[in-house]
Amino acid sequence: MLDLETILTFLLAATLLSLAPGPDNIFVLTQSAVHGKSAGIFTSLGLCTGLMVHTLAVAFGVAAIFQASEAAFNALKLFGAGYLLYLAWQAFRTTDESLRGETGQRRTLRQLYVRGIIMNVTNPKVSIFFLAILPQFTDPARGPLFPQFLALGGLFFVAGMGVMIMIAFAAGALGEWLNKSPRAQSILHKAAGTVFVGLALKIATSHR
Repeated sequence: MLDLETILTFLLAATLLSLAPGPDNIFVLTQSAVHGKSAGIFTSLGLCTGLMVHTLAVAFGVAAIFQASEAAFNALKLFGAGYLLYLAWQAFRTTDESLRGETGQRRTLRQLYVRGIIMNVTNPKVSIFFLAILPQFTDPARGPLFPQFLALGGLFFVAGMGVMIMIAFAAGALGEWLNKSPRAQSILHKAAGTVFVGLALKIATSHR
């Protein structure tokens, strides 16, 4: 298993990396501003669940496929870009979404959780990034590598959730204030749609 020094070093690195502006943080910010803090937290949970999927991909060697195969890399990134464009279309056509009502809230939060997973998993650059960084913190002398990979993924999950929850609370508070105005709410949705288009273009034009 991992020793304390490795855990602390990796946790610090993961926190600093999570603080860096990127598609995941921007996604949490827009979802929190439009739908509220709870939506941002569930979106964050979905994104960090996606990180565990990438961790398993590295542990099983699947991530190496995206590094070696341009066709696999392009197929996954285009799927991710297409999904973001679909979210942008939804945002542009919707001017009055609400999380009111307990049943509707559960359904919406579940959908946002799934959005987070898809958003993260369909970004092949995350798999390649994990493939580059995780092995540097493992050591065969400490035992089997698979549990070490899982432990590192769990640490990244904790660091990522911590940072994203802070973003969710900050953006959610701003969004709650803006949502008191129908016009501001409409602008928020259009802004979110514009961000989704930008993220889609960023992923679609990314290279290995």
